[in-house]
Amino acid sequence: MVTSDKPRVGCIGAGVLGSAIMRRLVACGFQPAVWNRDRAKLDPIVQAGAVEAENPEELTRSSAFVITCVSDGAAIERVVFGEHGVAAAGTPDKILIDMSTCASAHTRAMAQRLAAECGMRWLDAPISGGAPAALEGRMAVMIGGEPDAFEKARPVWDALAGRATLMGPSGAGQATKMINQVLVATGVAVLAEACALAERAGIDAAKIPQALAGGRADSKQLQEMFPKMVASEFSITGRAALMLKDLELIHDLSRNVGAALPITAGVTELFRKQVADGYGDRDNTELVDYFRSRPHR
Repeated sequence: MVTSDKPRVGCIGAGVLGSAIMRRLVACGFQPAVWNRDRAKLDPIVQAGAVEAENPEELTRSSAFVITCVSDGAAIERVVFGEHGVAAAGTPDKILIDMSTCASAHTRAMAQRLAAECGMRWLDAPISGGAPAALEGRMAVMIGGEPDAFEKARPVWDALAGRATLMGPSGAGQATKMINQVLVATGVAVLAEACALAERAGIDAAKIPQALAGGRADSKQLQEMFPKMVASEFSITGRAALMLKDLELIHDLSRNVGAALPITAGVTELFRKQVADGYGDRDNTELVDYFRSRPHR
């Protein structure tokens, strides 16, 4: 049910995460304006209570906050600065909240450009927790930008986030997301390896999350992803191609700051192979089949 005290929010990008964000806002009483390049993906969201916009410019004109959740930096640049983009209707009292994942340097450059062109402020706010956390309003959101813009966006954080943390100036949210993705990507790979080992060892792999719960090996990834691997239930919560994109961004950052990432480098090669073998649009947990098929050496 829409409530009149909610600020006007627009959402751009109806992928796995973006559509979950849109649905969460509707469930919290917002009536978001929504836009996606493939408008067919918006049909169920509009039926739930969102309002479709003709383009990002129209969406921005009617919104106090514009949330973007698209595939990469190039896609963000198109929807913000392209024809009929966000910048065409931006004003100093509006805030763009980018929940995509891209390079922190690119984010800083786009934030400066948006401010120069129309005065609109930019918060980089990448997320962790996946679509299930987005639907339930328990995402971890790591944010870069001005403190007053962060506070002004409090109604958005209250609806979407279990935790929203201002990490520093523009770009700091994206840099924090890179740290998050180091832990997530290496965690997925280790879980896949452990699952295949458990199966070959002849134990009931389905009992591993229960057996390890509360111990030092426990984690949300273990509890959420390991059962999917055991059951070979590979419904999409995070695509391998997007994980590889994030891993490439991580290596760009590591080169820029002079940090060694030997473990992450090995995991990156695994995801490169997944994508090269045609698994780019498959769920990250399907990596377990790589280890299942590998002979002992």
